[in-house]
Amino acid sequence: MSQKLLTIIDYGMGNLHSVAKALEAVAPQFQIEITNDRARILEADHVVLPGVGAIRDCMAEIRRQQVDEVVAENLASGKPFLGICVGMQALMAHSDENQGIDCLNQFDGHVHRFPSGLIDSHGLPMKVPHMGWNHVTKTKDHPIWNSIESDSHFYFVHSYFVEPHENYSAGICHYGTDFAAMIYRDNLFATQFHPEKSAEAGLQLLKNFTQWNGTL
Repeated sequence: MSQKLLTIIDYGMGNLHSVAKALEAVAPQFQIEITNDRARILEADHVVLPGVGAIRDCMAEIRRQQVDEVVAENLASGKPFLGICVGMQALMAHSDENQGIDCLNQFDGHVHRFPSGLIDSHGLPMKVPHMGWNHVTKTKDHPIWNSIESDSHFYFVHSYFVEPHENYSAGICHYGTDFAAMIYRDNLFATQFHPEKSAEAGLQLLKNFTQWNGTL
């Protein structure tokens, strides 16, 4: 039996090799390929859109390399699709970062910066970016949650957070304010945290993604 193909979209902005290594560890039935080749991405059974850095630079490269068109085609195909970190934010309609950037508009909603003056439960100031481990509470019984306990800890690095206009949330996190840490729609799933850096729970999430057929 030939291996299935999972492509990680390479548009020059992402933690590509650590994502690939994590997926290789949990999905030996897949050929894991980092690529910007349109044909290979469209051929894939599963697709991952990673992202790090400023949304302005990410969206500029996404549009320059026509990744926006590839993403739209993949989502229309019904194949499972996973966005990670800035890859999640890029799927929204608009981000406030860099004086405002229009994004891919796959989710109706915006990306906002954490407000200044956040304090923790002890009254101490909270730093932005939100960096480190935090728990995520399940809000949707989605296949991506299989064998992961609600309130499991995942690893975050971000100054901006997603605010969907509709109830797309599959998991929320609290950092001075509640925000969507996991969102879903049809065959699309996305996480604000980095599952590839999130130890056992993160690896389980990636495994669940590779076993998901894109339906609820």
